[in-house]
Amino acid sequence: MRKFCSEIIFILVSVGSLIGILYYSGIIGPKPEIAEEIPLPELRFGLPVDSFQVVEGKVKPNQNLGDILTSFGVDMVRIDQLARNSQEVFDVRKIRSGQTFYLFQSRDSLSKACYLVYERNPIDYVVFNLIDSLHTQLGQKEVHIQHKTASGTIHSSLWNTMTDNQLSPMLAIELSEIFAWTIDFFGLQKGDRFRVMYEEQFVDSLSIGIGPIHAVQFDHAGKAHYAIRFFQDERFDYFDELGQSLRKAFLKAPLQFSRISSHFSGSRLHPVLKIRRPHYGVDYAAPRGTPVVSIGDGTVVEKAYQGGGGGNYVKIKHNSVYTTVYMHLAGFGKEIAAGSRVKQGQVIGFVGSTGLSTGPHLDFRVFKNGTPVDPLKVEAPPVDPVKDENLASYTPLKDSLLVRLQEIEWR
Repeated sequence: MRKFCSEIIFILVSVGSLIGILYYSGIIGPKPEIAEEIPLPELRFGLPVDSFQVVEGKVKPNQNLGDILTSFGVDMVRIDQLARNSQEVFDVRKIRSGQTFYLFQSRDSLSKACYLVYERNPIDYVVFNLIDSLHTQLGQKEVHIQHKTASGTIHSSLWNTMTDNQLSPMLAIELSEIFAWTIDFFGLQKGDRFRVMYEEQFVDSLSIGIGPIHAVQFDHAGKAHYAIRFFQDERFDYFDELGQSLRKAFLKAPLQFSRISSHFSGSRLHPVLKIRRPHYGVDYAAPRGTPVVSIGDGTVVEKAYQGGGGGNYVKIKHNSVYTTVYMHLAGFGKEIAAGSRVKQGQVIGFVGSTGLSTGPHLDFRVFKNGTPVDPLKVEAPPVDPVKDENLASYTPLKDSLLVRLQEIEWR
């Protein structure tokens, strides 16, 4: 009897323990309340868009901050105070036509203007707080970097190859600048091809430009040209598979001069015409007959006279990126003719005062991709190869990138 009772007690205790385990584990008994997950608000420009009615617009020609805000019911007193409060953060006079803005309004029947966001460019924006504080703050959109590889084969032009392969046309410009000194991009041949490793920048899923190009193989006229991006002498530059620089340097100036008599300007009072117009060059004052030399190797594309302007001038194409022009020459150097090749430092003419000129000087101009640039600000690229002390870093980087380039399939 005692044994029977002991077995009964053991069974009851075991059953009770099992019930306790099941209860506390939630298998039986009342179900615990599950906290409802609250979704995070959607933010845009740091503002919860779900809390506002957002109106998108474009700045119209001659439209300013006041014009924009008054159209949304903001009085001029508040606009004036907002502009004053913004002076140290953003000059409201720099609002430009064509740029996008967003007006955040309250969702009630009043549709009160609460914030104005002005996009300065695809990345930077300005937030004007129209609530009691009337202050302004700057912000930046997040830029997403995508590491990409691409290849292409030339059938007509590099530009068309980019568009045919759904690549950014800006990639063509970047490649032409990297190989400006080794490949004539105006002389590309059918069958030339490239493969490249690079970064592309995106904001709001929109591509805003090409980031660094890390490595390129460009086959031109049956020869493979390589470019490896490497940091040396406080800057990144491109070197070939042997560690040689892909660039050559320009001379700092095309002559021995006494002074600069006129700088590069978008609006200069012309000394003869007495009107304001752009002066896309640098005037070097020098005695008549001073030799003028080419700042780099190239081909003479024009040797001519311009009576209403530059007088005797020489135009030299250095590569697919850079062209230089030398104006008001008294005469030309020996064997200088359209189509002739010139070397860096070769005399191509002599200082004079031909054309519209008040005295002997050289009007020197530099064009980059067809656009005039300030000759005094043209960056002189390095020509040194990878230094011996940097080879231990360059060699494994180069070897790794070349292997990865070979893995990119031709298209």
